[in-house]
Amino acid sequence: MAKTVSSGAAIKTLQLRLKDKHSGFLRQQACAVNFAWNFVNELSAKHFDRKRAFLSAYDMQPYTKGAGAELGLHSQTIQAIQEEYVTRRKQFKRVKLRWRVSNPQAPKRSLGWVPFKASALRYKNGQVWYCGKALSLWDSYGLAQYELGPGSFSEDSRGRWYLNVTV
Repeated sequence: MAKTVSSGAAIKTLQLRLKDKHSGFLRQQACAVNFAWNFVNELSAKHFDRKRAFLSAYDMQPYTKGAGAELGLHSQTIQAIQEEYVTRRKQFKRVKLRWRVSNPQAPKRSLGWVPFKASALRYKNGQVWYCGKALSLWDSYGLAQYELGPGSFSEDSRGRWYLNVTV
């Protein structure tokens, strides 16, 4: 599916399978993303209780400054989490959203999800680079010919990881 932009260029979202040897690293990243999501969720709910106003993604940034280094996430990933949280909070018209659960034994575990902005991802020599780590993938689209945009790493129910990226 291609959407056309006013400049005439088409935007596509590609989904590429990552090799299984990176699943441990991506699970750690997803756990840190869940922690950041839950923190932003709690922060937003407490701010609403006190001031009866919602925080924007920009307003949350001073509270999460430096969290990327502590959690081992890229700083652009923290910002993408905040933006996604605000979007979903508005979409569902709720003060507080569901917690993201990282425990693999939990019956309602959240599937892995690691969002990123375009500046956090690089494609070089047949691999994508994220947080200083090279991730191998099955490149059936020839990513070298595209300019990578924002996207996410996501896990399916069988534990396989995918790169979802706009080009």
